[in-house]
Amino acid sequence: MPASISMPKILSSSSSSSSISRRKPAPAAFTRSPGCRVTPPPSLRSNTRFAGSCHTVASSGTSLAEYSGEGASAVGYQDGGLPFVNLSSSNIQRTEPILPKDESTPSLLLAALPAPQKGNGPEGHLESTPAYPAAMKALFGACLAGNATEHLWNFTWPAAVATLHQSLLPVAVLGFFTKLVVFVAGPLVGNLVSSLPLIPTYRSLTVIQTAAHFVSAAMITYAFTFPRASTAPELLLQPWFAVLVASTAVDSLSRVSLGIIAERDFVVQLAGEGRRIALAQANATLSRVDLICETAGASVFAFLLSKNDPLTCIKLSCLISLSALPLHIFLGGAMNRLADGVFDHSDHRSLHAASTFDVRMIVVDAVATIRRGWSEYISQPVLPASLAYVLVCFNVALAPGALMTTFLIHHGVSPLVLGVFAGSSALMGILATFMTPNLVKELGILNAGAAGLLGQSALLGAAVLVYLTGSISRRGALFTFLGLIVVSRLGHMAYSVIGLQVVQTGSPIGKAKLIGATEIAIASLAELGMMAVAVAAKDVSRFGAVAVLSAAAVAAAAWLYCAWLANSTQHLKTLFPS
Repeated sequence: MPASISMPKILSSSSSSSSISRRKPAPAAFTRSPGCRVTPPPSLRSNTRFAGSCHTVASSGTSLAEYSGEGASAVGYQDGGLPFVNLSSSNIQRTEPILPKDESTPSLLLAALPAPQKGNGPEGHLESTPAYPAAMKALFGACLAGNATEHLWNFTWPAAVATLHQSLLPVAVLGFFTKLVVFVAGPLVGNLVSSLPLIPTYRSLTVIQTAAHFVSAAMITYAFTFPRASTAPELLLQPWFAVLVASTAVDSLSRVSLGIIAERDFVVQLAGEGRRIALAQANATLSRVDLICETAGASVFAFLLSKNDPLTCIKLSCLISLSALPLHIFLGGAMNRLADGVFDHSDHRSLHAASTFDVRMIVVDAVATIRRGWSEYISQPVLPASLAYVLVCFNVALAPGALMTTFLIHHGVSPLVLGVFAGSSALMGILATFMTPNLVKELGILNAGAAGLLGQSALLGAAVLVYLTGSISRRGALFTFLGLIVVSRLGHMAYSVIGLQVVQTGSPIGKAKLIGATEIAIASLAELGMMAVAVAAKDVSRFGAVAVLSAAAVAAAAWLYCAWLANSTQHLKTLFPS
């Protein structure tokens, strides 16, 4: 099930293998070898470089049973011979699960290869060691350089735009059209990127993204040279705002494309064929690096805003992006050199694919894939769990992001509070990656998912009650409101990870990729719909209505999921033995 998803990237299927994620790749204990893993089409990734939530906060990609000593996954058999996952501190046992070949049969997504204990013999050491360890570290460095500046920018531009008018409308309109453009253009851009040489394309996209930041900053700076618009519609009709929308969309498309390359090609090839433990460890590291970058971005943003006005902050953010660009480009090339030029081997095939790029056929294929995806999505045996995740994605107000930043700035919140709020939310995501395995061990995977949703729903409901009492103008009430939202991120991240496992386990082998792609598309549409509600709300005084809808969507997700568990069928009990 991402992220911190946020958007569909490609609806067409891809021949390359990669990990499916909302924000991050799939867990170790449920993945096969790279040739057999469930993989989203290259166009359907989260809107962060390395994944993906349905929201701006990085989603957890850490495995429920990450191979890391304590809390490692043990694979075994129960009753009818079906493999099951036992989260415990015991060793990973060698098994030979026979996966059904009929694509209508649900897949348990367990490793088809034996899973020896890490460090226990040469086979275990091979599985846990990347094929190119030095190149993998270069990838982590590139992720650190790119994501840190990206998160800083994502905190900075809403703060600057929010000061142009006392309304939610400018930020909401930017968010709406950005998601719309990515949803519509994602399949075409993703297919084009897939047909080009990897390293030159990766470097070019980093340059394009930085250029988009500069264009956006220039437009916002230009807007500050004019008298403030008296009404929000007057501001939206300015030519510079149209350019700002376009540059923001280019930034998002570049981020999407960078995520496609990194998640589909870089991580998988650097980990090596059949080294599922090394791949899971790399995925978990990238997940935590992204969350750390978000924490750092929030901290730097708070520091800059405490010392400067928003316009100066956005200029400084662009300078930081420009300073990190050479390092990002260098690390991309160093990664390829340390991997013995492995990413150059497909260049001749890529150039041939680019020469046959047909927009009309891509559109036709995309439409056909959408229709087939809807049919398979609705018929999947774990549909309620997937729908619960889609409902959670409706929460765009009671979460760190552009709307919350705009609301807090208009509410007179200090830069320090803004930074602490965003950074604490990211730290909760990191904490959730360590807590989730223990939660599953104690409650079981299905009940752990219910616990995550119920916890998030209760905390967001309490936050809405604090807001509706009207006492949020007092410092104590404001901190309580924000604190409840921060703690609710634990439940959000936990269900993002657990729900992913549930849907993967219940999806038929040959259709899991298509079902996952359709789910991410629907989740992105949910975000798009809530952005439309924010556009309709216009004024900050109506933020409460958007907040109530967000909390109600999470409560509906918890109710749907728990009702599904209360009326579980024998087939569900077979898929998830207690």
